[in-house]
Amino acid sequence: MSVADKNLITQYQGLYGEENANPGFEYLFSELLQTRSSLFDWTIRPHIHAGLFQVFFIQSGSFKFHEVSQEHLHEGPCIVIIPPAALHGFNYSPDSTGRILTLSDSLLHGLFPATSSVLSMFSEIRRLTKFLLPNSPEHLLELFEAIDDEIFNDYEEKRMMVGVCLQRLFLALYRLYRQNEISHAEPDNRSLMYFRNFQKRVREGGATKSIVELASELAITPVHLNRICRSVAGKSAIEIIHEHLLEEAKKYLVYTSHSISEIAYLLHFEYPNYFARFFKKNTGMTPTQFREGQKGII
Repeated sequence: MSVADKNLITQYQGLYGEENANPGFEYLFSELLQTRSSLFDWTIRPHIHAGLFQVFFIQSGSFKFHEVSQEHLHEGPCIVIIPPAALHGFNYSPDSTGRILTLSDSLLHGLFPATSSVLSMFSEIRRLTKFLLPNSPEHLLELFEAIDDEIFNDYEEKRMMVGVCLQRLFLALYRLYRQNEISHAEPDNRSLMYFRNFQKRVREGGATKSIVELASELAITPVHLNRICRSVAGKSAIEIIHEHLLEEAKKYLVYTSHSISEIAYLLHFEYPNYFARFFKKNTGMTPTQFREGQKGII
């Protein structure tokens, strides 16, 4: 965890509030929502997990969900899916109940082939609020509880059964996600694989590279890369890079006290005025105006 310096966004290697955690390659943990949340007075402050996926199943109660610069009010039942490095926080009502599943990036990706459409669901934060049969809240709860039962008991062939239970849950969530949010045509599996690799490279520093360089690393042409991005996300490759840079900039502006010049440097802009111009063009505000406007909101 990195919390000592106010210029660092709060990051946990393990679960929220854990000191010196070091989750392994196949990390998996299941817990009741109310167990940890009640210890923190039902307030989970915005933070990130570098290498962990999380799935929150809020069965009952109301909650406020925090992203980088937005808040969303929901009531249970609701599913919230959080990919690694996505900033998130919660304010729960004290009567909230539910379950939280946390697993390592490597464990999740080992459950499905690289070309599987299921993995596309984990590319960004998802909030699922419509429960359509056969994926009712009761059915999903059974799947969560089956995983919990396997984790905390010493059954025969435990590892294999855990994998099966995880696959069942994520396939059910994927079907629900499709019912909730997908309206455009399904992209082909190869396009999904290229798109996920492109996203991964952007998150890992590729936002400083040109589209030509990124396409070359993927062994495709820039035209092909743009075509893939538009078919999967409805946006060009440069729009996706700009969205990533804006989200990172907003994290620094809201959750650290870095100066505008320091943030420009961290995001690899050549000059601070280039960063300020980029930010205003995409948000309609200067970085300073955005930071001032967020005070007292989050």
